[in-house]
Amino acid sequence: RSLTVNKSPEECYSFWRNFENLPQFMRHLESVTVLDERRSHWKAKAPAGQSVEWDAETIEDRPNELIAWRSTEEADVFNAGTVRFERAPGGRGTEVRVELEYKPPLGKLGSKVAMLFREEPGQQVMDDLRHFKQVMETGEILFSDATKQRGMHPAQPSNEPVQL
Repeated sequence: RSLTVNKSPEECYSFWRNFENLPQFMRHLESVTVLDERRSHWKAKAPAGQSVEWDAETIEDRPNELIAWRSTEEADVFNAGTVRFERAPGGRGTEVRVELEYKPPLGKLGSKVAMLFREEPGQQVMDDLRHFKQVMETGEILFSDATKQRGMHPAQPSNEPVQL
């Protein structure tokens, strides 16, 4: 998946490379803790109110161009991927491209169950990229009324606060 962000590759790379920033735009992440220059500890929300944790290692890091990672062998959920930062044509910012490899727990069944909860990583990548774009360009993630309330609801928003 890819998306154009109206910021320089240097700004996009720098924000993403500080892995502790990732929960700001990846809503399924609870936390990322940097352990050392190559390793980090991740905690994410899983279907049915559960959490999953794993360690990951950076396997390639080309400043302002690419970050590649993979989970360590001990991880319950194998994942690996790359994020690339390429200058967009016509001075339009940066093309941010994410490639993700993921093996869900319980195989295909786990993937189907996760999809019911909209928590399957393939679905999350595009949401995460849109949120990254919003954070980089506006400083926050913008939510519509439809994002906050599921199902049918009145056209006139309620005055009561909504919990996300």
